[in-house]
Amino acid sequence: MASVGVAAFVALCLALCASPLGDGLTYLSLTPSMRLICVNALLSIGGYFLTRRMAMSMRETFIKARLFGIDLNKPETKRDERGALVRPVEGPIVPEAMGAVAGTAFLVCMFVFIPFAFVSGGSRWGSSERAMTLSKFLCALLAICCMCFLGFADNVLDLRWRDKLWLPLTASLPLLMVYAVDGGGTVVMAPKPLDALIGGTIDIGVLYYVFMASLAIFCTNSINILAGVNGLEAGQSVVIALTVIANNLIQLWRWPEGPLHDNNLFSLCLMLPFVAVSSALLQLNWHPAQIFVGDTYCYFAGMSFAVVGILGHNAKTVLLFFIPQVINFIYSVPQLFKWIPCPRHRMPAYDRQSDKLVVSYSEFDATQLSAAGKLIVFLFSALRLARVERDGSRVRMSNLTVINFALHCLGPMHEPKLTLVLLLVQTACSAVALLVRYQLAGLFYDVVR
Repeated sequence: MASVGVAAFVALCLALCASPLGDGLTYLSLTPSMRLICVNALLSIGGYFLTRRMAMSMRETFIKARLFGIDLNKPETKRDERGALVRPVEGPIVPEAMGAVAGTAFLVCMFVFIPFAFVSGGSRWGSSERAMTLSKFLCALLAICCMCFLGFADNVLDLRWRDKLWLPLTASLPLLMVYAVDGGGTVVMAPKPLDALIGGTIDIGVLYYVFMASLAIFCTNSINILAGVNGLEAGQSVVIALTVIANNLIQLWRWPEGPLHDNNLFSLCLMLPFVAVSSALLQLNWHPAQIFVGDTYCYFAGMSFAVVGILGHNAKTVLLFFIPQVINFIYSVPQLFKWIPCPRHRMPAYDRQSDKLVVSYSEFDATQLSAAGKLIVFLFSALRLARVERDGSRVRMSNLTVINFALHCLGPMHEPKLTLVLLLVQTACSAVALLVRYQLAGLFYDVVR
């Protein structure tokens, strides 16, 4: 009944927004941009409850379809006397791939929003801009829908990593085409120290499109490899999205009109529903998880950020909000490129006696490593960047993820506390990114837009 009441409230507010009486909300002296934001926010509230309701009602459906996983780091999971998992794995059954539910609710919100943005009398965009802006929204939803489909296919078919790397590239091609048609520039400003050498600006041409395609690949996979504890995938995505929203609001305040205003309004209208549906998933995925978001959500979230970066003309700024993900990728490179043996799952291990998560390890024979692998083991051990234990030629090295590094530095932690620590780090990095974007950038550039 609560969901019905919320749906009725949102429908009433939307009807008021679209009402021809006084152009809806114009009697409140709201600008067209503010009216769009209000409509989008109301739809986002409905999206939150829709996601939560659908996820809870479809849990059994997913389990019957064998779309489920075992929550390994729980006391109920069966282990032997040494604490090792017993095969076949037995433990709490949790429905997986629930990111498909969030993606569906997000698309519903955006499909309902589009008529208010482009058909109603209070549209923000004039007739000359309307077709181009509509094409941006439709292209954005096409790319996101495509990645939701590919993510769900990954959950069902368990695609290989090399396929996961290139699939986002195909979904980003329409984005790049619309970016080009929308007059997207490829000129970058040179920082002050290089100004005398290369001039104030430099046109890097096709390399800028390569950068944006790489951004789409990175965003979709970076969230996927920084995962393994309840609430982390959805939690980091919510923090990043809230940072994007903060940046959009700052830019809307700085630029009341013009292309920068429209680009940030476009980004904001995508991020508000995303935060809403992701918050619903986060609530259900928090320890102890009632659902798993799955690779479907990681693809959905990553492509959403790539969309607002590319079509919102904020690609470099969005990448700045991925500081922990960039660090995690760089830290993981030795295992991702197989210089150090990489197990299928690098999530933390579980200590049954203390009910805490501990560092997980990769075990290998040092004599079989390449020269690069041996050098990495030596450096990581000497610099204490990883926990390395030796027994003759046998080496036991902690898996190279930021999650394991946090446990290596701070010691064993309960799962919700570990998730909270990692999200606080993400939040701190976001604050630093905004500081760099609006305060420190002036030290390197004459114009900060």
